[in-house]
Amino acid sequence: MEFSLSELNNVLGLIKNLDEDKKKFLNFRNISIDSRTLFKNDLFIAIKGKNFDGHSFLPEVLNKGVKAVVVKEGLQKFLPSNFPYWVVNDTLEAFQKLTLLKRKKLNIPLVAITGSVGKTTTKEMIGEVLKKLGKIKLSHANFNNEIGVGLTILETDMEDNVLVLEMGMRGLGQIENLSKYSEPDIAVITNIGTAHIGLLGSKKNITYAKCEISKFLNPEGVVIIPANDQFLEETLKEYWKGRVIKVELLNIENKKDIFKKDDNLRGFYNPSKNTILIEENTFEISFEGFHNASNFLFAYAVAKELRIDFASFNKFDFASLGGRNKILKSVKTTIYDESYNASPESVKACIKNLLEKPRNQFFIFGSMQELGKESEKYHREIFNLIDNSDIEKCLFICDRKDEEIYSDYLKDKRKFLVLNNIKDVPEEINKSTKKGDSILIKGSRCWQLDKIIQLIN
Repeated sequence: MEFSLSELNNVLGLIKNLDEDKKKFLNFRNISIDSRTLFKNDLFIAIKGKNFDGHSFLPEVLNKGVKAVVVKEGLQKFLPSNFPYWVVNDTLEAFQKLTLLKRKKLNIPLVAITGSVGKTTTKEMIGEVLKKLGKIKLSHANFNNEIGVGLTILETDMEDNVLVLEMGMRGLGQIENLSKYSEPDIAVITNIGTAHIGLLGSKKNITYAKCEISKFLNPEGVVIIPANDQFLEETLKEYWKGRVIKVELLNIENKKDIFKKDDNLRGFYNPSKNTILIEENTFEISFEGFHNASNFLFAYAVAKELRIDFASFNKFDFASLGGRNKILKSVKTTIYDESYNASPESVKACIKNLLEKPRNQFFIFGSMQELGKESEKYHREIFNLIDNSDIEKCLFICDRKDEEIYSDYLKDKRKFLVLNNIKDVPEEINKSTKKGDSILIKGSRCWQLDKIIQLIN
């Protein structure tokens, strides 16, 4: 897919230093912000990030034979006097405007996903389920910010039939910005939890931030949300006047219940078989736990919107991402690797799943970050849940400051061992566990708990 000079001029303003006789021949194959992967037919935008400044790489870019670049006002002085360029006040904004241009040229359905927990897993599930439609483009790993979302759009090609984006945030206004430059057709809000509550201050603010995903949604599109969250429903109405689908997952025992007439899309989960019954169709999924069954219900709702027909029985084997939904079996123990990150809601969901496993259960728990003034409250909730459960032992990893906060609370609770360094974890867990035991590993990303997994028997 090419970008013409006239298209770029409409977005960026008129190009400078370009001879009239060359204007009719100037087209660009793609938009790039990386000098390492740049091709000579690409348009390079010099973005200044937290750890880099694209303007520093202009000599390298010019050596690759590019035809023109986009630079920030005042920095065109680093270019040869006769070299074509666009000059803008903000190169990041220019990058985002060009991603929107590409998005419009693609003319395919775009699914955007946000939520406090589960958005990456839901994204991967949606991608797998939608393969019935052909080639699907998913955002890589954590390409969920203003750069990553744009790069995913720019990497999408004409062979892709659907584009699925994950949208993260660390403050109000960020998801609105991502929505503005991607114009989704289907928006999914997996849940409203307490992740990042230390940054946003309250669940109310988190709800407002997540609802921003609908600000630039296609007016004919739809927002898919969990049922029974009244504040989310009311907040969404302030942003979105179009269709809303509410999904609700219940245990299979509730199938016999009579529900009042509503528009909720319901699924019924059978934990013993790891199957979900939805609208008379049965789905067997490879990921365990009620929380993953709930994530799948969002994937089903998206697939239904895109008119996918399912058989009466369907089986999906989803690929595990690093530190998510990964089951590792050794000669001695089974490890449930959920080490990627942690929030109160995701920790509780993983504990519930652990408690369904046979034999003794152990929990390696890295303290949760970005909870602000609510941190002690949420950690105590988790401690109480563990203390009142059948979990044999919890190795809690925290810094010395947090240890001072929690030590008096935990000193009489024999299940807990407090550590300050992950290097001490393998020895402690190896001497505590026996053949057939189960170990859950979960904690905030800063602890990098994935590094110790190979040292656990």
